[in-house]
Amino acid sequence: MDERRLGFMAIGFIENNKKNISRRGLLAGAVAVAATAVGTTAAGSGPASATARATAAGAPRAVTPLWREFAAAPFTHPQIPFIGRAGHRGGSRPPRRPGRGFVVDVRRHGAKPDGSADAALAINRAIASVGERGGGTVLIPEGTYRIDDIIRIGHSDVVVRGAGSGRTKLYATRNLTELIGAYGSRYGGDKSSWSWAGGLIWLCPQGRWASLTDAIRAKSWPFEGWTGNRRDEWRTLTTVAPARRGDRSVTVDDTTGLRRGALVLLRLADDAGHTLLEHMAGGGPGPEAYHWDDKTKLTSYVPYEWPVRITSVRGHRVTLERPLPLDVRPEWDPRLTTLVTPLTGSGVEGLTLEAVETPQSPHLLDKGYNGVAFQCAYDCWADDITVRHVDNGFGLIAASACTLRRTRVAGRGSHHPYYCREGSHDNLIEDFTVERRTVPAPAGTQLHGINVEGLSSHNVWSRGLMEMGTFDSHRGMPFANVRTDITVENNGRHGGDASAGPLFGARFTHWNIRVTNGRAGLMRIDGLAPYSATVGISEVTEFDQIDVPDFTGDLHTRLEAYGTPEAVWPPNLYEAQQALAG
Repeated sequence: MDERRLGFMAIGFIENNKKNISRRGLLAGAVAVAATAVGTTAAGSGPASATARATAAGAPRAVTPLWREFAAAPFTHPQIPFIGRAGHRGGSRPPRRPGRGFVVDVRRHGAKPDGSADAALAINRAIASVGERGGGTVLIPEGTYRIDDIIRIGHSDVVVRGAGSGRTKLYATRNLTELIGAYGSRYGGDKSSWSWAGGLIWLCPQGRWASLTDAIRAKSWPFEGWTGNRRDEWRTLTTVAPARRGDRSVTVDDTTGLRRGALVLLRLADDAGHTLLEHMAGGGPGPEAYHWDDKTKLTSYVPYEWPVRITSVRGHRVTLERPLPLDVRPEWDPRLTTLVTPLTGSGVEGLTLEAVETPQSPHLLDKGYNGVAFQCAYDCWADDITVRHVDNGFGLIAASACTLRRTRVAGRGSHHPYYCREGSHDNLIEDFTVERRTVPAPAGTQLHGINVEGLSSHNVWSRGLMEMGTFDSHRGMPFANVRTDITVENNGRHGGDASAGPLFGARFTHWNIRVTNGRAGLMRIDGLAPYSATVGISEVTEFDQIDVPDFTGDLHTRLEAYGTPEAVWPPNLYEAQQALAG
């Protein structure tokens, strides 16, 4: 049996851990060190994992009961979601040479590494030249490159690679308002959409970028999910027979348009009684009693759209890359459809994006000094990236199966260090750091943290160090998301319009969370999130922003190892699930 699988398999693991096990298993079972001992790996990377930090610990602890219970039914557990395949290619490391392997140095297109002239045009030319040849790598060698425009990655299988976050710097002089224009909210008022969309490094497929810019010119909302603003334009491939959450295979009516390796969209539409939304919240009396009709922002996110690859087609049976996130019921008109042609297999690595330092704007008036944005991206990634002095750090906008690894938000303070919205699913953010701000927060600004909203599901934040911020569930009923093995100074505030509905749907899990300032808000969620779990969180108390549950009655939540994160085994829920799934 594989070492990692042996190290994490709860069913076959004796509770007192007396058997000889692999080094991996021993590290996994060891006691996590205290929050004050959290360290970092090499420059540009995030905090070390609990398993790695446990090398100096004593004897392994007993298996956490909830883990043993989950391992017996990993795809259908009522409180804990299966997220063991989150991230790029189910959690696999990105390739070193994407596409056809062409390699282009931006200096060949005129980029100067001394910051003396705008390099954005040269970098974008290099990206386009590689993309048009079928993919490859764009090298940005050591140095400082001034960029006066957006760096756009619009072709699949293109990697933009610097020499390392401590060696290659892109110095951004202009914001998105200057570059594209002031763009307000679809809900009116003077709110800036650059508060939750767009990046100065923007990974977005060419077709979506064209429709996005057309929408901006027409003053319509350009950030809808996987089917854009015109959902009626996307073609139905086949209808889907009833199935259960956790199934890997479904029965379909017609396989003519389906093939192995194809990316399709599972589409579930709500009915008049909002039974789909109730199901996302776990079902039962609480969600049934909830008033959904006036939650207009929430209902604008429906149909639920879940992109997924097909791994096999046999007869009328279609096997999917990941297990179903929800039941498939006839009343929700289930179907597989086409979607916006996504960006796939592209990434950005080994650089720092630093914006010219300006004061942080008042809340929701961000000018768009934004970091890295992934939009309609699937199987894409960022690795060893630092963003500094940004309004918003790393954004996932209708992005799925992407990995953000060894990322860092630094500088004068940001609105959203990380945000995940518009139906983003199955993403992995690991080894991440939110640094303490370098200047005091101006009056009228707001800090969130690691954000998820808009029916986004099965996303994972793992091995994090947050010197400021919070676990921002931003309404729009995100569900089945996991935060695990994170140290946090819980001093941010969550947001979310009242019309966006509940803070949490079902199967949210906070696992091994070390809260350094003892504030409960959005850390301990057993009194807020239905059918969810809080496992191994520091002892906390309520103060500052205090929430009440959105649903009445018994929430069917679980609380375990409260006050003792150092006792939780396995210490990292994502790593354990990944190993369990093999």
